[in-house]
Amino acid sequence: MVETQYLPEHSNPREHRFIFGYHITIKNGSDYTVQLMRRHWFIYDATGNIREVEGEGVIGLQPVLKPGETHEYASYCDLPTDMGKMHGAYLMNCHDDDSFFQVAIPLFKLYDPAKLN
Repeated sequence: MVETQYLPEHSNPREHRFIFGYHITIKNGSDYTVQLMRRHWFIYDATGNIREVEGEGVIGLQPVLKPGETHEYASYCDLPTDMGKMHGAYLMNCHDDDSFFQVAIPLFKLYDPAKLN
């Protein structure tokens, strides 16, 4: 699950810097213990530019989730426009058989709610 918000106190529209926070909840719905190893994001701004971000874990962590457990984290994204979107994937490791698999992160939108009025 993803929740987003525009962060006007950290943004500077005159300099084309718009900051968006997002809060993600990851739940292990499997019968196995898994570990989040890597993330891969595709970040789009309103002009169509795409930025890719890859790296180990999330916010410096590679959380281990037993069946039914959740992990929550918050992060942010900066854009040169007041609207955009993101999607991506997590690379997970199954501890039971040391296999790897990807979990898709569905597209979510980043925008200033005041723009929708």
